[in-house]
This record gives sequence, C-alpha cells and structure tokens, in this order.
Amino acid sequence: MNIRLVAAALLASVAIPAFSANATDLEVTHWWTSGGEAAAVKVLADQYNALGDNHWVDGAIAGSGSTATPLIVSRILGGNPMGATQLNTGRDAEELVKAGLMTDLTDLAEKEHWKDIIRPASLLNSCTYEGRIYCVPLNIHSWQWMWVNRHVFEDNGMKVPANWDEFVADAPKLREKGIVPLATGAPWQVDGMRSVMQIGIGGKETYLAIYQKKDADAVKSPENRKVWDAFAQARDLVDESYSGRDWNVATNMVITGKAAAQIMGDWAQGEFGVAKQVAGKDYDCLPGLGFHGLLDTGGDSFYFPKNSNADITKAQLELASMLVSKETQVKFNLAKGSLPVRGDIDLSAASSCMKKGLEILKNPDNVVPGVTQLIDPDTRGQMTDLGLQFFSSKMTVDEAIEKQAAIFKQAQ
Repeated sequence: MNIRLVAAALLASVAIPAFSANATDLEVTHWWTSGGEAAAVKVLADQYNALGDNHWVDGAIAGSGSTATPLIVSRILGGNPMGATQLNTGRDAEELVKAGLMTDLTDLAEKEHWKDIIRPASLLNSCTYEGRIYCVPLNIHSWQWMWVNRHVFEDNGMKVPANWDEFVADAPKLREKGIVPLATGAPWQVDGMRSVMQIGIGGKETYLAIYQKKDADAVKSPENRKVWDAFAQARDLVDESYSGRDWNVATNMVITGKAAAQIMGDWAQGEFGVAKQVAGKDYDCLPGLGFHGLLDTGGDSFYFPKNSNADITKAQLELASMLVSKETQVKFNLAKGSLPVRGDIDLSAASSCMKKGLEILKNPDNVVPGVTQLIDPDTRGQMTDLGLQFFSSKMTVDEAIEKQAAIFKQAQ
C-alpha cells in the first residue's frame, strides 16, 4: 500500500471527522491497560478534563503496542482517525507523517520552547520531519532494568544480587526452593530482554555500531557474542508457561515471590506502586543488569491525526500543551514509573529506583537512543522473530549471530 497516495485521496475528499461526538470531545487511543498504567491514564484524563472546555474520551486498546499500533494506523488510513493517540517514540508514525496525516505542532512547540525544556534532544528529534514537529514526547521509558524481589533472596539466606552474573549463579538455589528464577512472557517481552542484554552486557559502543551504524561486522564481535551467551542463559531460567503471558502478570510473579526477577522496562514500577511495594525494601532495580548504567531513551509520544474540524484541532493543541506542563509531568510520571521529559520539575517523591534513573540521565554519555528510534519496524520485526526462535529452541549462539548479521546487512 502506498500510504502517501492513500493520504492524498483522503485529504482531498470530504471532511474527515476526528470523532463523531461533539467537537470538544477528544478520543484518545492508547494501550495502557494494566493496573499501574490505568492509574497513570487517569492522571492524564483528569488533568485534561480539568482544563474546562474539552473532554477526554478514552480509547484503550487491550494488548501491547505491537497489537495496538497496526489498529491505530489502520484507523487513520481508513479515514476514521482518533483525536490523539499514543505511539512509541521513534519511527512508528514515520510514514503517516510523511503522508501529511499528522497535525503540525511546530508553532505550539516554538511558543512553549519545547527545544529548551525537553531532554534529551533525541526525543524531540524523533518527532521532527523536515524541520517540523509532529508529536509531543510524554515520558522517557527505558527497557534497561531488572527487577528483583528482595525477600525471595533474603528469606532464603541469599544475598540480593547486584548484577546478572550473581543472579545466574543463584538460579539453582532458587529452583530448589520452587521459585522461578526469571519471569517473562512472549513475544515482545523476550525481544525486549535481548535488547536489554545488548546494551547492559554488550555495552554502548557495540550497541550503537549494530543498531545505529548497521555494522554487520560488529554483530560478530566478542562483545555481541556475550549478549547471545547471556540470552542463552536466560532461556534456561524461565518456566515452561511463559509463552503468551502478559508482562504485568510476570511482574506480579515477582511481586508475590513466585519468581525472583524480571527484565522489564521502568513501567513495571507502576505495578509495584499499585501493590504498595517499596523500592529498596521489598524490591530492587538493576539498571543495565548491574553492569552498564545506561538508559535507552525510548518512551511514549502523542500524535494528533490531521482533521478539518477547527474545534478538534484546538482541543488537540490544548492536550499537547498540557502533556509537557510541569504539573502533568510530575503527576503522570510518578504514577507511570517513567522518567519525565523535563529536567526542571520537583521529583522528590520519586522512588529510589526512579531516582537511580534520574541520576543516570544527568550525564548525556549515559543516554542512548532506543531501538524504536534507530531501526525501522521491519527490522525490528525480524529481530523479534529471531529472538523468539532462539529462545524457544536449541538454536546455537553461532547460528543466531549469523542470522542477526544477515538482518543488519539489509537494515534501514
């Protein structure tokens, strides 16, 4: 399908409503449906409704981003766009922007000095096409975390691990106690786990060589072999029922002590928060698997599909402005467990894990672009498939490296 031709036909036809209800209702689509996520969405809805003239109409889509994104894109291409939508910060909406289907936010961004307050700069750069801004980054979500139930280790006479190697060494003792060492689900969680290892174990230089420079030779480096070796260890630490498990169910296994740890993005903090768990007391977090204190700066951005209704456009711009306001940045990110895109707000109420992230973020050298910012959806899909094939089979590390090298020879 040629998205640009479809877009031209749609925009040249009759007016396309963003939402069939009255003009001040704004339908907002997203895939935040777990307990912690729902609490964070309520913050946004309450903040928006409190503005007075507009009404947040919730359009939650069950499932992960990989499930929701095609549905969101299909609606926009089909001429039935929502008023606003969450998408991953990165290249997911690239073709829609090029096709002219997204509202231009440049004037608002310049008026409110987004370039001065949103950091790191790569977030806003991901929203920019030909010098114009088409989305608003809401938060910084990093995959680079491992979550550990402290009680599982302490109550069984073990030291709480400080890194991946210490955790792997304790795995046999955990199994003897009937505890699943590593909780996960599939498919995207497995892919995310491997991406965490790519940075946390392989290091920044190798990660950027592969994902940014598309260097197939770097795939065959000793550093990248260590990544696949660790991924092989991980497939021996999960339970047999992991396939199809929702990420928040896996998080709950850690919270309840059925599992010792989970490799998951910082949105897991929202689940710990809802369960009244205290960081440093009930659970701990290991950025970079305890080796490399790096954060990949993915996250969530909001896009506003173009429409011909001036009232809807006004409502869109008011929501965009609200999302980067100091009050929203504090309330939302404390609930979501993510890091704010602003560095000029008071987060003294943040958990110790969130403060670890904020400390890492202070040094620009500790920040790397997220996978969604560096490779296109097709390449990501191929890497997801490879990770799943490896994780669910006896594929060797050598075979996996050869397949990864072939993927990146043609990556865009």
